[in-house]
Amino acid sequence: MDLLNTLVEKGLRRELPTRDEALAVLATSDDDLLDVVAAAGKVRRQWFGRRVKLNYLVNLKSGLCPEDCSYCSQRLGSKAEILKYTWLKPEEASEAAAAGVAGGAKRVCLVASGRGPTDRDVDRVSKTIEAIKEQNEGVEVCACLGLLSDGQAERLRDAGADAYNHNLNTSEGTYGDITTTHTYADRVDTVTKAHAAGLSACSGLIAGMGESDEDLVDVVFALRELDPDSVPVNFLIPFEGTPLAKEWHLTPQRCLRILAMTRFVCPDVEVRLAGGREVHLRSMQPLALHLANSIFLGDYLTSEGQAGKADLEMIADAGFEVEGSDTTTLPEHRATGGGCGSVCGDGGGGCSDGATAEQAEPAAEVPAARTDLVAVRRRGAGTDIAPNA
Repeated sequence: MDLLNTLVEKGLRRELPTRDEALAVLATSDDDLLDVVAAAGKVRRQWFGRRVKLNYLVNLKSGLCPEDCSYCSQRLGSKAEILKYTWLKPEEASEAAAAGVAGGAKRVCLVASGRGPTDRDVDRVSKTIEAIKEQNEGVEVCACLGLLSDGQAERLRDAGADAYNHNLNTSEGTYGDITTTHTYADRVDTVTKAHAAGLSACSGLIAGMGESDEDLVDVVFALRELDPDSVPVNFLIPFEGTPLAKEWHLTPQRCLRILAMTRFVCPDVEVRLAGGREVHLRSMQPLALHLANSIFLGDYLTSEGQAGKADLEMIADAGFEVEGSDTTTLPEHRATGGGCGSVCGDGGGGCSDGATAEQAEPAAEVPAARTDLVAVRRRGAGTDIAPNA
């Protein structure tokens, strides 16, 4: 397929595809799916080999968020029966993080519900970062605390944080349909603040919220322009008790196309297979490792994930290897601060080079909702039960 050959060549040169090319990936047929995975896999291996980076989530403060993000089980008015607790003490968070590190995690992601941290919250998280780093030599720490005020990113950096996560989640055009208590511009501003403070920026998306192909391409192109080092690709977990509880539109094939499109647009970036992979990819998860070079180990913030042991077995069985702490994740040109360089292109607004989607077959019927695969987290941080790692 000429389209895939073009995309591989561009990916190996770190060159931005056109919007038409990105849309064409999402429009490919199931008959072409393995070709799409194989092509994107060439780009993934060029920049990341067969390494898989493991990340581990610690939910520092769960539930009772004043924001109204429709996808979130911790949102204002959520009736999802999730764990609710206030801030973990630094030693409690450090203990939870140690379980993930023992399971092979290279990065610990500290997350707290809420609009954004107060200065007192930043002090609290700073102590937690210090406790984790003291107990786990060489571990990376990423903070995810919501919208940042001036100076807070610098304080987190000074406390030892390596990265800051704040996802764009969806396109600017549809953002107001998902969240009304803050804006898309607010999210962009926080990613920019983290970047400017010298933190490694981590920002991604959530697919499966009823968005169009154009919305998906818009948000991934916007992420490319922001130039984060990590792009988590989440697939909506439709929690009962949230506005998007009935949004069961994803298939494993659709998820793989979304991951492939993200890899082609962000060829040399850490693409992370994030929340919802077990729910929507199911038995196709190993194929996704040919597209993403990073996953979360074990459980998520408010839902249970695949057993940590099963994650490790999946990686080994698929012929990949867990990335060690002595290995730099990003390619040299990014690790040394070069970003995507002069080959980024013009943001995707230019003309197409003629590659178009092959005629796609009619979409397959979406399977019935698999609500049995959505399990609320009842173990780990905030409980007396051992974590899954």
